[in-house]
Amino acid sequence: MNINMDVIREVMAVAKRLDEKTLVNTFEGNISAKVDGKIYITPTTKNKGLLTEDMIAVMDENGNQIHGNCKPTSELPMHTETYTIRDDIGGVVHCHPPYLTAYALANKDVETRAYPEMMGNFCKFECAPYGRPGTDKILAGAIPILQNKRDIVLLGNHGVLVVGKTVTDAMNKTEAAEAIAKALFLTAQLGGEVPLSDEECQFFLDLQKTK
Repeated sequence: MNINMDVIREVMAVAKRLDEKTLVNTFEGNISAKVDGKIYITPTTKNKGLLTEDMIAVMDENGNQIHGNCKPTSELPMHTETYTIRDDIGGVVHCHPPYLTAYALANKDVETRAYPEMMGNFCKFECAPYGRPGTDKILAGAIPILQNKRDIVLLGNHGVLVVGKTVTDAMNKTEAAEAIAKALFLTAQLGGEVPLSDEECQFFLDLQKTK
């Protein structure tokens, strides 16, 4: 079957780290990697910090499960479709971190004119319209955003979808995005951000375009 055990272990390591940071839990969040045409994905309703190698589902190019004794997450169709959007996507994290999810529930983009690291690395996190979880509608509003080379998309009234070149890359972006959302949320409690000049903002936005 040519199962890549290194990829299975990478998915497990990402799941464990995100669980330790309380960004996923047994009932919320799913993680996958795509390597050599196969999708390696976390199972449904299992503690992400206690996964074993035989719990990771591996799906072949025809959608058949060829490894794992657990049923894959119900969001498998979302992951499968996400990999068709861009050739550079090799890992997907979908989760409900508190601050990013707060913005998603409010249907608000995460954006700033004060935070250089946000502007220079991500520009902004756009919020896609609501699509029912577990159906083919969940990704509909996110597709144009992903096609526009955005790696982090808020799913309205739901959570966040993060893509990367690898699943570890997607994890790193997830952690950074949640930290940014938290900082901006707390800034709003202090009366709002003090924006940088138009020239300074443009410098960092142009920097992001080169990455």
